[in-house]
Amino acid sequence: MDLVLIRVLFVVVTAVACYELQPIGLSPVPAAGIGVVLGLAVVLFEVRLRQVSLKRLIGAVIGSILGIIGAYLFSLVIKDSIQAGPTQSFLQLFVMLLMAYIGLIVGAGKGELLNLAALGGIFGGEKQAKRSYKILDTSVIIDGRIADIAETGFLDGIIVIPQFVLRELQLVADSADSMKRNRGRRGLDILQRIQKIATLSIQIVEDDFPAVREVDLKLIELAKVYEGKIVTNDFNLNKVAQLQGVEVLNINELANSLKPIVLPGEIMKVFILKEGKEYNQGVAYLDDGTMVVVDNARKMIGKTVDISVTSVLQTTAGKMIFGKFDERGMSSPRPEVRTEPRPMDPRPDMPRPDMPRPDVRKSGPTPAAVSEGVKPE
Repeated sequence: MDLVLIRVLFVVVTAVACYELQPIGLSPVPAAGIGVVLGLAVVLFEVRLRQVSLKRLIGAVIGSILGIIGAYLFSLVIKDSIQAGPTQSFLQLFVMLLMAYIGLIVGAGKGELLNLAALGGIFGGEKQAKRSYKILDTSVIIDGRIADIAETGFLDGIIVIPQFVLRELQLVADSADSMKRNRGRRGLDILQRIQKIATLSIQIVEDDFPAVREVDLKLIELAKVYEGKIVTNDFNLNKVAQLQGVEVLNINELANSLKPIVLPGEIMKVFILKEGKEYNQGVAYLDDGTMVVVDNARKMIGKTVDISVTSVLQTTAGKMIFGKFDERGMSSPRPEVRTEPRPMDPRPDMPRPDMPRPDVRKSGPTPAAVSEGVKPE
């Protein structure tokens, strides 16, 4: 609020000064209007200047000073070669403005190359900001997951979108192939979605490298200039950038690290989608896209089954899970009750096999013999 009052006071003071001094022979009222316009122009310039980084500001000042020095040297040549008069004065003024403007623009554009951290003191904080640049690749923009990551707040710093990447997206969106055209339009929609995130700082840079033709190599050169990191999911770009000492944030590696850990022997519930390459195999996919190869599951295509994990294969391209389906688990058999075999109960008139037979000669008559009236011998 105090800053707004200071700005309003500055505009009022400028208007009153022009009203009293009446520059260029103007009457008081038009002079006051000119003062208001000049005051607003200065305030607008101050607002825009506050958004410029310290490195760009220092680069612009240095470039302007060098431009003015060069204009002074040119003015000496013009003074000696052209007679004094309106033409000489105009050329001297024009050269000064031209050289100051060129020095300002070039110095501001190249100001990011200044290493202010080497000076220490109040410039020591510039080193941390220099490492916070994230340069987006065309493939990661079309992929779309970068927008979800940015919305969760895991992506900080300044998001740099090179102009040559935008041109490549536009060429893909204007392609005659319908699939490429849809991918390009999707990439442009993802960029609009990222720009709407209030917590992110988006910067579209005009830096280009005409001597380099491939977009991937341009990204690497741009990352070296800004000392930033390339955000991509291109495997080849990842390897080439690492070989040249450029840091890379790979979205695929991030996705693989966030996948749940599965250990051999665990039970998983999966949906068998299609037939596998080997005999009697089925293939399923988890929610994160992980492929699950299941043995003995060819007959269960289109069904959800429980499998036992046998092994997990981790590669740079992703993770594969191998499991086995037990067909006996689908029949849901009744629980078996184990009982010891019980011998048949013998008839009352028959002796048990484990009992010794009675000796008729030593013992008395059996009940059956007595009942039949058989006399013992």
